[in-house]
Amino acid sequence: LCNCSSVGSAGCNRTTGQCHCLAGYAGPRCHSCAHGFFPQQGGQQCQPCSCSPAGATSEQCDHSGKCQCKVGVTGLKCDRCSEGYYRFNETTCEPCQCNNHSHTCDSSTGTCLDCQENTEGKHCELCKEGFYRSTHPAHGCQHCPCSTVASTGTCHLQPGESVPRCDKCRPGYTGLNCNQCDKGYYNSDSICVRCECNGNVEPALSPSVCRPDSGECIGCLYHTTGFHCELCEEGYSRDSEGTNCTRKEATLGPEPTEFTTSAPNTTKATSFSTAVLNSTLSPTTLQTIFPISSSDNSTSAFADVSWTQFNIIILTVIIIVVVLLMGFVGAVYMYREYQNRKLNAPFWTIELKEDNISFSSYHDSIPNADVSGLLEDDGNEVAPNGQLTLTTPMHNYKA
Repeated sequence: LCNCSSVGSAGCNRTTGQCHCLAGYAGPRCHSCAHGFFPQQGGQQCQPCSCSPAGATSEQCDHSGKCQCKVGVTGLKCDRCSEGYYRFNETTCEPCQCNNHSHTCDSSTGTCLDCQENTEGKHCELCKEGFYRSTHPAHGCQHCPCSTVASTGTCHLQPGESVPRCDKCRPGYTGLNCNQCDKGYYNSDSICVRCECNGNVEPALSPSVCRPDSGECIGCLYHTTGFHCELCEEGYSRDSEGTNCTRKEATLGPEPTEFTTSAPNTTKATSFSTAVLNSTLSPTTLQTIFPISSSDNSTSAFADVSWTQFNIIILTVIIIVVVLLMGFVGAVYMYREYQNRKLNAPFWTIELKEDNISFSSYHDSIPNADVSGLLEDDGNEVAPNGQLTLTTPMHNYKA
């Protein structure tokens, strides 16, 4: 009557017919598994459920051995936290704190894994590098308007502001978004390049140093000029070391040149020597002859004219003076010749009357000239007083 299971029974009471079940077996014949056990697949033996007392709701499991787990607990034996939970303890698993930017975290530490929407941090509470948290909750982390060329690429939002500021601009850049060239730099194809002024610009006097759009230097010092202050001003030259601009030294003019002019029937000559002129005229006298004007960039216009150019000017003046003198001498000579011819020319005065004709002849320069040859008539006579008498067959003519 016992008919006990040979696997789960340890014997039978012959009196009552009750089978003695082994651990994990139950039933009148010990052919079923006890509470907390489950039958082994393909066999008749019962295996313990081994459910975690902290994670399972009971010790019972189903026929596959799976335990009934608490919320946030998973596993065949309910011995670990499910996704979105961490810190398996005697009570239960705690949910991950990821600010809705991740669904998983480390089961032991609770550190969030795979933060989404450009977030990072233990609880996805921070924005990634290069992003900032917008004031609008729905926008989350926004990309910083900062170029990695002009800045570190990171930014932050000041309290009460809606536009972020770049954390740190790279050398040569400035502005809220590091999109402007700093003083001493200029924009070259959207890149800020340092001004090249050869050390001839003082930033304290010209803060911009050069023009921000072209790079042309502003306020060249030390008598320099040029796009990059690389040239010397007029009247200055590089020193022997090629570093500083110094005033040009006075150079001797060309060899003395002598100009001689002569007029007809004259033996006098006028000569001028540039060497004598250069040695006798002092700078003060030259300044009197050639007025000097001043400007902001140079002390005098005369200083900018080299001695060679000065000698050329002097020679030009000399030539003009010589030409004028030649013209004057020629005019005087012509005038004297004209006067001589006028005074030596004879003049006659003829008076016509009813009975006679009177001739008179004189010469201013020779008042006592002999006028006997003026008339070729043999019958002419000269009176003691210089009058000329003309004799004709019928009348006498007295001049």
